[in-house]
Amino acid sequence: MGTASSLVSPAGAVGEVIEDTYGGGGGEACEIPVEVKPKARLLRGSLRRVGGSRPGGLIGASFKSTASVQELECVAEYERLRKEYEIFRVSKNNEVASMVKKEAKLDRENKRLRAELQALQKTYQKILREKESALEAKYQAMERAATFEHDRDKVKRQFKIFRETKENEIQDLLRAKRELEAKLQRLQAQGIQVFDPEESDSDDNCTDVTATGAQSEYWNGGVLGSEPSMGSMMQLQQSFRGPEFAHSSIDVEGPFANINRDDWDAAVASLLQVTPLFSHSLWSNTVRCYIISTDETQPEVTIFIRNYSPKLQRVCEKMGYFFQVVNFSTENERPLQDVRKWEIEKSSLVILLLHLTLPSCLLEDCEEAFLRNPEEKPRLIYHRREDGKVSSVSVQQLIEQISCMNKAKMIDHIGGMEEGAYEIYNCVEKIIKQDILGCEMTDLEGKDLGNKEDSTAPEEEVFGDVLWDAHDEQEQMEAFQQASNSTCELGFEKYFERLNDLVAAPAPIPPLLVSGGPGSGKSLLLSKWIQLQQKHSPNTLILYHFVGRPMSTSSESALIIKRLTLKLMQHSWLVSPLTFDPAKLLEEFPRWLEKLSARHQGSIIIIIDSIDQIQQAEKHMKWLIDPLPVNVRVIVSVNVETCPQAWRLWPTLHLDPLNSKDVKSLISAECNSANVKLTKEQEKKLERHCRSATTCNALYVTLLGKTIACVGNTGNIDEILQQCCQCQDTVSLYRLVLRSIQESLQSDKEKDLLREILCVIGVSHNGVSESELMELYPELTSAVLASLLHSLHKMCLLTYGCGLLKFQHLQAWEMVKLEYMEAGENVISAYRQRLVDYFTMQLSQDRVTWRSADELPWLFQQQGDKQKLHKCLLNLFVSQNLYKRGHFAELLSYWQLVGKDKSSMAAEYFDSLKEYEKSSEGEESMICLADLYETLGRFLKDLGLLSQAVAPLQRSLEIRETALDPDHPRVAQSLHQLAGVYVQWKKFGNAEQLYKQALEISENAYGAEHPQVARELDALATLYQKQNKYEQAEQLRKKSFKIRQKAAKQKGSLCGFALLRQRALQLEELTLGKDTSDNARTLNELGVLYYLQNNLETAELFLKRSLEMRERVLGSDHPDCAQSLNNLAALYNEKKHYDKAEELYEKALDIRRRALAPDHPSLAYTVKHLAVLYKKMGKLDKAVPLYELAVEIRQKSFGPKHPSVATALVNLAVLYCQMKKQIEALPLYERALKIYEDSFGQMHPRVGETLKNLAVLSYERGDFEKAAELYKRAMEIKEAETLLIGGKATSRHSSSGDTFSLKSALSPNALLEHGQR
Repeated sequence: MGTASSLVSPAGAVGEVIEDTYGGGGGEACEIPVEVKPKARLLRGSLRRVGGSRPGGLIGASFKSTASVQELECVAEYERLRKEYEIFRVSKNNEVASMVKKEAKLDRENKRLRAELQALQKTYQKILREKESALEAKYQAMERAATFEHDRDKVKRQFKIFRETKENEIQDLLRAKRELEAKLQRLQAQGIQVFDPEESDSDDNCTDVTATGAQSEYWNGGVLGSEPSMGSMMQLQQSFRGPEFAHSSIDVEGPFANINRDDWDAAVASLLQVTPLFSHSLWSNTVRCYIISTDETQPEVTIFIRNYSPKLQRVCEKMGYFFQVVNFSTENERPLQDVRKWEIEKSSLVILLLHLTLPSCLLEDCEEAFLRNPEEKPRLIYHRREDGKVSSVSVQQLIEQISCMNKAKMIDHIGGMEEGAYEIYNCVEKIIKQDILGCEMTDLEGKDLGNKEDSTAPEEEVFGDVLWDAHDEQEQMEAFQQASNSTCELGFEKYFERLNDLVAAPAPIPPLLVSGGPGSGKSLLLSKWIQLQQKHSPNTLILYHFVGRPMSTSSESALIIKRLTLKLMQHSWLVSPLTFDPAKLLEEFPRWLEKLSARHQGSIIIIIDSIDQIQQAEKHMKWLIDPLPVNVRVIVSVNVETCPQAWRLWPTLHLDPLNSKDVKSLISAECNSANVKLTKEQEKKLERHCRSATTCNALYVTLLGKTIACVGNTGNIDEILQQCCQCQDTVSLYRLVLRSIQESLQSDKEKDLLREILCVIGVSHNGVSESELMELYPELTSAVLASLLHSLHKMCLLTYGCGLLKFQHLQAWEMVKLEYMEAGENVISAYRQRLVDYFTMQLSQDRVTWRSADELPWLFQQQGDKQKLHKCLLNLFVSQNLYKRGHFAELLSYWQLVGKDKSSMAAEYFDSLKEYEKSSEGEESMICLADLYETLGRFLKDLGLLSQAVAPLQRSLEIRETALDPDHPRVAQSLHQLAGVYVQWKKFGNAEQLYKQALEISENAYGAEHPQVARELDALATLYQKQNKYEQAEQLRKKSFKIRQKAAKQKGSLCGFALLRQRALQLEELTLGKDTSDNARTLNELGVLYYLQNNLETAELFLKRSLEMRERVLGSDHPDCAQSLNNLAALYNEKKHYDKAEELYEKALDIRRRALAPDHPSLAYTVKHLAVLYKKMGKLDKAVPLYELAVEIRQKSFGPKHPSVATALVNLAVLYCQMKKQIEALPLYERALKIYEDSFGQMHPRVGETLKNLAVLSYERGDFEKAAELYKRAMEIKEAETLLIGGKATSRHSSSGDTFSLKSALSPNALLEHGQR
């Protein structure tokens, strides 16, 4: 029998899977396209076919021959597995089909998303193009807006000028009509002399009540809008605090007229305007120590000069001063008598060293220095004693005389010479710090860089973050003083009248051009005219600038504009951020001028002398062409030969050559001063010579007179006249003068030194000091230097400016170049190199002063040495000195010459600071490093590199917090500066947090009422304003203003307090003579000064002395006595001694009623203050007739529609309201309102105040709806005034509070509530 596999037909094997039943899957499976039945089924089929083919079938047959039972089981298992496989295969096929469907679906979704993406991309491209178009349109719109804004501002200024001009013309005509009518009535009715306002001791009622931006309604003294006197300004300020437009105040002639203590800062400004001509020693930037010694005390002098003079020089250098010791040997005393007297006059301190004897040749010097010391300058006597020896009689007498006058400090020394020199040094150091430089010892120590306890305010606290150079300001004051020194007017009266007429002309007018040839007297004319204006119109603000030599600091346009802006800010009591970018500074100056002129209650006159010497004057002075504000006038002087062509069309005042009469008077004055007399023939010869254009100018004639006077006593006048007649211009005459000085010198060494001195001064930037000359030339002694400088100064070659020797006139400088530097640039370069070596040596010794920062970079620039200039600029202390003194434009120009842009410059500074930080060790070095980082941060902020400015400022803050203390004031300074960067960066949240921290530290360190706290409050207020938080900003500004005002009363403004104190000492010295009316007036001024300093007891003494002297000299019924009575009454009123004040006011009123016309302003002044006193004392019935009399006087003086009449009406109305007579008060208020509206317009602050008073009256009468309407109008006017000011600090003359009635009885909410009912 065969196997089971033989039952399967071979034909049926095609396409099947043949498996090995024993191998269990070890074979290879072959796929077939047809479905194959299982083997068991095939087997059964085969069996059936076999059975069917046999007749009997297989029933009953045996299976042992075909398959075993095990094989059948395997077949069954195989079939089971086959079924499972089939199920699995079917399920997987279904899954595959489902996945295919999903894939197709995803493909369709993907195609749809791709289509959407393409559509979005197209939309994005379209939006991007639209955005770019919108940005471009925005920039174009911004450009158009800027152009429109510029045009609009220009049109607004022009319209404002036109409107105010017409208003002023009308007011002038009305005023002139009223004045003429009043004067005519007085002349016809009483025959009384016409009153001249300038002769009044009080011009309170002569002035209008004006406010910010308002013009004066009358002209005074023939000058531009002589605005209210200081007294009127003070009363105006009082008026804004309440309805009373008057306050008890001091009544005095001169610059201190009608001042009350609330306006101490204004008094200082008034004194600074007057600029009294103090002696040179009070203004000089040099501490001059003149030593008088005998042969016995010469060793102490030698030790003092060798060991201690350098220390004193360092002390003075730290404070920006020079130190110079002058000592003449005994054998040179007599020949140099004039020189010694000149040195004593210039000296700040004189030291006399005595032992046993005093040579007779020194007696004159001692008397000049110690007994004739009118300015009370410090004096020191050193007397060395020895046991068993007695000083001579002359020594004892001199010491006794000086001790009796109490005019010197004494040092009685017993011991060695070294100890004596040390005692002199200690005493001199104390005198310099306390008496001469005006600071206490602790203050100076606090300024040392490493002093951890330094809690003094930063240098720039006066002007906030604005950097101020005191040397530039001092140079200008000295220039004005020197220009005013001439006693000869040279026929200037006609020019004064012309200046007055042109300045008083109605606006708009262009600048006035004062032209003339070189040396024609332009500076002298302007300085004399300034003095006259300050005398007759003390409330007209005059800003002047005298341009010196070309290429000097005084000729830099950016510094000139910055100085003028800061002076405006000072007088407007405004502290605001000021750009340092030179281009922006010049561009913004017209807007500053308009803004600050609107705040100033008076006229502003800007005078620039020698404006053609400014570098690129036409380009940098473009603001002169723009329309000027109505109350601003500009006067400039130019050389007729160098005047720009575009300026020649301006109104011009040309200085004519001197006529023969002026020439003769000028030469005679010089000769008479030297006791030299000329013959008639010599006078005729001089007259014939001084006829050409170059020989009849003021400088030439003055120099000619000095030359003749100088040699007149020692030489042949005819010979010198012959030599002078050969000089046909000023330069050649200067050469003759120089050669005569050379001939007077005794040795060739002195001649060489003369040449060296003049050449070094000629090649310097701003001049050279005496101490620098002595260091440059060690062989030069102080006696020789003093003698040379005396001759050069006497002959108008050299002068002093800020402690530096400079050429007095450009012609002198030109002469020195012709005389000594004709060889060319090699000579100039050699002298410049000498200066370069000197200042470089200073830098190597770590002596970085303002002088080395001024001179060294400029010298490198002139030499064209960019490499050395670059190295010098990278000296951090040099750059810091320039920046802190405000020489921002100069510093940038140096970097531009080196070829560096702003970013690279910032990077180099930062790298230099990093290197310096590596070598910094110790607390002092770290504090210095913090200052340098802060300076760099501020510098970068001013450059506009805000992102780069943050890092150095943060580093400065970290160093100060670590080296000092987290609560130290310098940390507050760092926080303030860093906050300023964030403000410009528009990160207001960060800035607010830093400002608040700085404010907290400042309050803890200084107290809540310190100016530094006011500075932080101003900064926070500005920040809130930028965030539109106006209410918070206004509160902070009011608080800041009160702090500044209180600080101003205590210490004055800038150097004003020291000036007032010095002025008081001078005036007190003058009053020690006999009884005269002038001395009585001086005593009156002294009383005012002490009153302003809150020293009421001393003020009372002086005012009483003034009254007693006037009664003795003038009689008890003289009007001047009434002035003293008035002032004493004001003082008693201040002390709340009302009974005494009442008695004195009544006496003053009685005198003025009998002595003055019924409508005299001084009478009205006393009437007003007595009425105020009556009201204060509750005597209202007595006050009413006086208030009514004040109204009547003002009506007669100014007419019924004058604003001054409205002021009196309001005062009377307020009094009626206090007496519950509302019916009588109403028509007075309404009439006053009508006058104010007609005079000032409907939006004037005075109109607002009157509306508020009317609102109070309506409220008290029960007319609540009308009260609300009036109060609403008043608030609109106040808001408009705030917008006019521009959101800056509140003006001294703006409203600082409501009326007392509003405070007590009225509020906006109350008005609204009653109005709604």
